[in-house]
Amino acid sequence: MIRFTRRLDTPAPPTHTLTLTLEQRVRSRLRVTLDDGSPAGLFMERGHILRDGDCIAGDDGVVAEVRAAAETVSTARCDDPLHLARACYHLGNRHVPLQIGPGLVRYRHDHVLDAMVRGLGLSVTVEREPFEPEWGAYSDAQTQGDAHGHHYPV
Repeated sequence: MIRFTRRLDTPAPPTHTLTLTLEQRVRSRLRVTLDDGSPAGLFMERGHILRDGDCIAGDDGVVAEVRAAAETVSTARCDDPLHLARACYHLGNRHVPLQIGPGLVRYRHDHVLDAMVRGLGLSVTVEREPFEPEWGAYSDAQTQGDAHGHHYPV
């Protein structure tokens, strides 16, 4: 079994790919199957979140590129920045992880949240897409943490 132990700061040419859901990408210890069917394990430093495109390496020099798996998400779209900001505010007030992009906000599918967002004037589509939420104002690009360095899973 291949053992991946670290995230590379500088991408290296990958020899494998590994497709993971968000829930899997926040875990530091996990048995996985590479996209080619090979068994592997993650033994990563705690508190780091793997992002789509990250390269991870094992002590034996094997490198894999992480890919974000398609997941069931709700994507809300709106051309009005005020309506979009209002939807983000209300979703964030419920501590919902959000992926925010030009004219859209994406979150894990929930029919109750979909109804709320539609009520705020946005159109909502349920889709299968990679989910890459924002990590928080007090965290770096790889961790979700508070101002004191505590790290929390999404």
